[in-house]
Amino acid sequence: MIGRATSTVSREVRAHSAGGLYLPYQADAAAAAARARPKQSKLVSNQRLREQVKDGLLQRLSPEQISHRLVTDFPDDESMRVSHETIYQALYFQARGGLKKEVAQALRTGRTRRKPHRVPGERYQRFADPMLMISDRPATINDRAVPGHWEGDLIMGALNKSAIATLVERATRYTLLVHLPHGHTAEAVRDGLIATMMTLPAHLRGSLTWDQGAEMAGHQQFSIATDMQVYFCDPASPWQRGTNENTNGLLRQYFPKGTDLSIYGPEDLEHVAQQL
Repeated sequence: MIGRATSTVSREVRAHSAGGLYLPYQADAAAAAARARPKQSKLVSNQRLREQVKDGLLQRLSPEQISHRLVTDFPDDESMRVSHETIYQALYFQARGGLKKEVAQALRTGRTRRKPHRVPGERYQRFADPMLMISDRPATINDRAVPGHWEGDLIMGALNKSAIATLVERATRYTLLVHLPHGHTAEAVRDGLIATMMTLPAHLRGSLTWDQGAEMAGHQQFSIATDMQVYFCDPASPWQRGTNENTNGLLRQYFPKGTDLSIYGPEDLEHVAQQL
């Protein structure tokens, strides 16, 4: 009648009874006290798990990669499971999570603090050609159920004189890096994206989500050439293409800020993409 197993009810009665009588007020107070006590992190209580996570971080693996690898390496050991969010929490709050600061600094982004999210600004029409916003994107794209939908952006080189276009497929996280030998004008980016996307079969050319950078002024020509709809994020909202944003952070391990990106050819970019 109360939606709990008989064994659960029996255990509760035994724990909070005296003289054969159940003491509900004492039971409630005990439950409140238990909720108030902070739960010990899994990475504090499980030394073996903690050491595996530390080893992964020191190998420059991301928390997501570590979490997936644990399932592969320990398929029958449920104690060797930890979510990537728990690892991030341990890194950002070392005292609670049990990971030392020097290990946190091995995180591939190089940050031990999370970037705050800004509230999106007011919408406006950025380009002359009609734009579709991310709020117009169908649920079939949002839920990542079907491959072929991409997020993209540029990572910039020294003095913003060079760039690489990055493309990440939302369902599989497969990454393509686009060589831009002629700069990052709207025309150069449009042509580079078209050339790269047209190497893919039609069923993997579904849509592209990008921010409202000036490099996408040629989005309509891109859509016509590739038969891919482009969706634009709200201003100052990089988390709306979070898969790509995370990948760009990881790419800085290979292309540090201040680097002249024009020195890297297509073969170099292909090699790096295969490392992710």
